[in-house]
Amino acid sequence: MAENSHPLHVGIIAGEASGDNIGAGLIKAIRERQPDTVFEGIGGPRMTEAGCFSLYPMERLSVMGLAEVVRHLPGLLSMRRDLRRHFLASPPDIFIGIDAPDFNLSLERDLKKSGIRTLHYVSPSVWAWRRYRVRKIAASVDCMLTLFPFEEKFYKSRDVPARFVGHPLADIITDDVDRTAARRHLGIDHDGPLVALMPGSRVGELKRLAQPFLQAAAWCRERRVDIQFVAAMANEACREVFEDLLSSQGGHLPVTVLNGRALEAMAAANVVLLASGTATLECMLLKRPMVVAYRLSALTYQLARLLVKTQYYSLPNLLADDALVPELIQDEVSPELLGREIMQLIENPARAEKLSSIFGRIHDALRRDANHVAADVVLQMTGR
Repeated sequence: MAENSHPLHVGIIAGEASGDNIGAGLIKAIRERQPDTVFEGIGGPRMTEAGCFSLYPMERLSVMGLAEVVRHLPGLLSMRRDLRRHFLASPPDIFIGIDAPDFNLSLERDLKKSGIRTLHYVSPSVWAWRRYRVRKIAASVDCMLTLFPFEEKFYKSRDVPARFVGHPLADIITDDVDRTAARRHLGIDHDGPLVALMPGSRVGELKRLAQPFLQAAAWCRERRVDIQFVAAMANEACREVFEDLLSSQGGHLPVTVLNGRALEAMAAANVVLLASGTATLECMLLKRPMVVAYRLSALTYQLARLLVKTQYYSLPNLLADDALVPELIQDEVSPELLGREIMQLIENPARAEKLSSIFGRIHDALRRDANHVAADVVLQMTGR
């Protein structure tokens, strides 16, 4: 009993907004059962509000792309050394790394070696590429919490302890999101076909995808004058790039441009054209038909072709292990090919209905009360 007489002490690090949301949900679920738990590490506004003491601002970790990482590398390494010293000097009962694998796994390995229990929440895509990382993961974590069932199977087949907890978004998004209400909420007065354009949440992605997305929109509009568009921008920098491209199109396209509000934009749409990533999962949970596109720099694409070991790259197709939604990559990202796929979904309501029903079954499989299941694992691992 003496072992559990002190408040539970949890080290926890998230590297970006999605991890901050997941971390906040987990902190609240643990606090329901152990109200005096102490959380410290790195978190964003949601985790801080839930009661995590952040030793560094989360923005310092949120660097994307190789050039960005290289520029910030000395600072990142120094921060990781400081955190390692901190947690070794004041060992938590458990350390939880949320996503940010390049940063967290090395820290987890050092802490695990010193006898601190380690948990990693959100698997890196080792099942898709760079599978050799499984050895590092096995040396770094006592357990991997996965968002998707196929990930748990992958780890267990390689003798790495893993637990599928479900996806927190699947718990939040309801089954019957009303399209008309979403349009009304966004101030879109249009009852014809509406296509949501989601060319990515980072400026680099946007620069590669926004132009063909807008050209595809123009291609569709030539064929059906009643089509309108809505575009959700992740931040001001993305909005600037997008609006510059929109005005260079001549400004004739009826596009409602939003700050954030991506879920609402997708909910309002009949079809969503989007960059591959988490948004494809959100779109699937909203039961909206989609066309998925991705473009990488030529060199990155050639490397990816050598390293990627999966047939599909969008989450709906990976989860179904089937080509449910069209995936267009590199040279296939052309106005006509994107436009054709959009028009097929708009003009074939039966296909859209069938997709919606399959998405519903996948949604049910992911709805597991993730925050509480993850909290159960943490409390079991710490003997609470």
